[in-house]
Parts: sequence; C-alpha cells; structure tokens
Amino acid sequence: MKDNTMAEKPDTLKLTRTFDAPRDVVFDAWTDPKLIERWWGPKGFTVPVCKMDLRIGGVYLNCMRSPESKDYWSTGVYREIVRPERLVCTDSFADETGKVVPASYYGMSPDFPLELVIKITFSSDEEGKTKLTLEHVGMPASEHEMCSSGWNESFDKLENVTRELAASRKVA
Repeated sequence: MKDNTMAEKPDTLKLTRTFDAPRDVVFDAWTDPKLIERWWGPKGFTVPVCKMDLRIGGVYLNCMRSPESKDYWSTGVYREIVRPERLVCTDSFADETGKVVPASYYGMSPDFPLELVIKITFSSDEEGKTKLTLEHVGMPASEHEMCSSGWNESFDKLENVTRELAASRKVA
C-alpha cells in the first residue's frame, strides 16, 4: 500500500509505506539475507550477493544486478538495531571487495557523498499492519526522484515478500 514521499530536508529522501504484515515480519525481511535477496533493488534487478553481520558495528555488502547484468555494490555499517522497531546504517557505493567508491565509479552523479545514512523505523497500527518510514540522509536533492523510484519499486517487491512470510507464519 503506497503512502507518500516527502523531503523535509534538502539532503534527506523520506519515504513511508504501509505493509499488510506484522512489524516483526517486515523487520525480518530487512535483516535476513535470504529475504533481502528476494526484494532488494528496483524492478528487474536481482541480488546475487547479500552478506550481513547484523550487529552494531557489523558490516553489510550487497550486490544489486541490473537487467543488463551490470553489478552495483553497496556497503555500510550498522549503527543502531532495535528489533523490531528501528535500523540505522551507513550506506556507500562499493566495489566487489567492499571498498568504498564514489558514485561516479558506476557512472552516477558525483553529487553523492561517499557515505549516506539510512534510518528505517517500523511502527504497528491497530490492524496489525506495519508503517515503514525510511530516511536516506545525505541524498542530493537532484537524485531524490531517481532514488525514490528505485526504493518504491523495491518496496513493491518487499510487499510481496512480507505478505508471503506473514501467511506462512500464520500457518505454522
């Protein structure tokens, strides 16, 4: 269920989406590499590599592959993990070894800083749905439209994953 996109600060992309799944299910979809492989990236993208050391100070390294088979690597460090309420991590473009590289390495705008921060908040409503709020801090205003589109396409896939996961947990 699409909600809204807003930018309260010029360097912050803020998105909200409500998922028809309990908060712990949506949180798990963000913290289980096998689940992330199923939804991360815009439509048509796949995730051949997803490594996570889910602890404060732990590092992640993901590879997002485009439909044209171009790989985009990203890495970051977990700063805050409060299950099932909040995740905060840094976010940087990287090479396949996890070395941070500028966005221009992938032919993208040099306006991107070397490090951004992703803040994700998960809140429950009285119907058992989860409102996810994502803030991508450090995002150049010139990139908001492209990144918003990418995140929303990822969220469309995440919606399917969380729906399936919630249904399987009800059966179990």
